[in-house]
Amino acid sequence: MSQALASRLVHRATRAGLTVAVAESLTAGLVCARIADVPGASAVLRGGVVAYATDLKATLLDVDADLLAAHGPVHGQVAGQMAVGVRRRLGADLGAATTGVAGPLPSDGKAVGTVFVAVADLAGVVVRGLVLDGDRAAVRRATTDHILALLVERLPTGDGRLGGLG
Repeated sequence: MSQALASRLVHRATRAGLTVAVAESLTAGLVCARIADVPGASAVLRGGVVAYATDLKATLLDVDADLLAAHGPVHGQVAGQMAVGVRRRLGADLGAATTGVAGPLPSDGKAVGTVFVAVADLAGVVVRGLVLDGDRAAVRRATTDHILALLVERLPTGDGRLGGLG
C-alpha cells in the first residue's frame, strides 16, 4: 500500500507545486525511500533527517529538550515538533515525522506498537497517535503507510480542496 500512497503524494504535491521533508525515528528512512522510489520524486522531496537517537531530535530538529526529558521521544508533542523542525530546517512546504516503539521490547514505558505521526504545514500541525500490531517490520511498514496517508490528506485534491485518499 505504501507505494501507491507515495505515488499519490508525489502526483498531488507536484501538481500543487509543494515540497515535503521528513523526520524519521522508528522508520529510519523508510518514508523517504518510498517517496524516492516514485519517478518524479525529486520535484517534491526536499530531503529527510533520520534522528533515531533522542538527543538528535533536539539538536537537529529543535525538539524541546525539556519535553524529551519529561516524556521521552515517543510522544505526540515530540512528533509535532519534529515535523515543524524538519519543515523549517529543510525549507519544505510540508514536514512529516514518525516516532514510536517498533519492538521487540517496550521502550521508556511505552508498549511495542505505540506510534505517533505528524504533519506540519501552513495550516498548522496534525498529530495522530497509533497503536499498531505485529512484529518490528510490520510496525515500521504500517507507520510508513500512516504517515504517507496523512501527507496525502494534507495536500489539495484536483479541485483545490484538502484531503482524502481518493
